[in-house]
Amino acid sequence: MKTELSPDHDLSAQIASAIRNAIIDGRLIVDERLPSESEMAETFGVSRPTVREALKRLAAQSLIRTQRGATGGAFVNRLQYDEAYGQQVTTATLLLSMNAIDFDTACEARYALERACAALSAQRRSPDHLAAMRAEIHRQSQPGLSDERFCESDVAFHRALVDGAGNPVLSWHLAGAIEGMQPLMNMITFSARDRARIIALHTALADALEARDGAAAETCLDDLCAETKQLARAVRAARDLRKSPAQGHGHGA
Repeated sequence: MKTELSPDHDLSAQIASAIRNAIIDGRLIVDERLPSESEMAETFGVSRPTVREALKRLAAQSLIRTQRGATGGAFVNRLQYDEAYGQQVTTATLLLSMNAIDFDTACEARYALERACAALSAQRRSPDHLAAMRAEIHRQSQPGLSDERFCESDVAFHRALVDGAGNPVLSWHLAGAIEGMQPLMNMITFSARDRARIIALHTALADALEARDGAAAETCLDDLCAETKQLARAVRAARDLRKSPAQGHGHGA
């Protein structure tokens, strides 16, 4: 791994990057023990606390694990999809909220990604996936369900559709779309949402997957995308209408 560090940049970050690259490249393999802190300090020409900080960075990313005792040390971890799932959701949420991505762009991306799962889910979904989707549809139809719980159910419904594709890589990639983008979109559109319309579209989508009709499932997702964009436009129009009188009053003053 690269051992020459630039004194102008964070040394611990550079060490962490060098070790991470060695793991990605396969030069350090799963369960392999890393050199000791003192050995790495000598190799990189830094202090042990600097090495320790680098290891903390890698542990926070689940790339290494530490063990105590005579046979302890730092070891390359086997990163699991479920462990990386949360990171994907957090990253997608932060990217969208911090970079002011417009609603239509987020909506387009979110449904394009999910559409990629529709055909696979139609062929591979299990009875459990269908049961999960039907259960969420039933939950959404309850008259006393709050907006927050409806949004949670909406996310769970689409999560079951994605997981029905039976592909952990797709499920991981879509974690940000389903559990990062979708809640943000729900926050914008919930006040204008026609629950009966959403439930009808969800039912049609579940029916298409049960019939193993991938094309029909994709059409349902297209309809949901159009419905979501229309809701957002209605919310924006209502918001602009509320602002107009206030702005006019301000000019008159």
